[in-house]
Amino acid sequence: MQQSNKIQNPSTQTPKTPQMNDRDFLNDCLATEKYLTASYSMALHEMSHQGLYQDLSRIFNETEECQRQMFNLMFKKGWYAMDAEQGQTLQQTYQQFSQYETEQFPNQGTVQ
Repeated sequence: MQQSNKIQNPSTQTPKTPQMNDRDFLNDCLATEKYLTASYSMALHEMSHQGLYQDLSRIFNETEECQRQMFNLMFKKGWYAMDAEQGQTLQQTYQQFSQYETEQFPNQGTVQ
């Protein structure tokens, strides 16, 4: 028997009708929050006015927190699943980025 590679809670049942249900609404809201945080992040990188930057940074943080809460709720209800990675894959990825870091930042830990 093959073991499942999904990380997921038991799914809360929703009506299977053409109308949007709680899961559909929450999924739509989460997608919107992801779009907003990505857009705010880009705007913050290019903002030159300090006061506007601070206001938008506060809004960004609130939006990011809202996005996280929606993700947690969807995950809790079993409506959001992730693929589990094997230990070997994680180790290979870690080694790949460690090597990249060493190549890109050779003087790490030394003061120039």
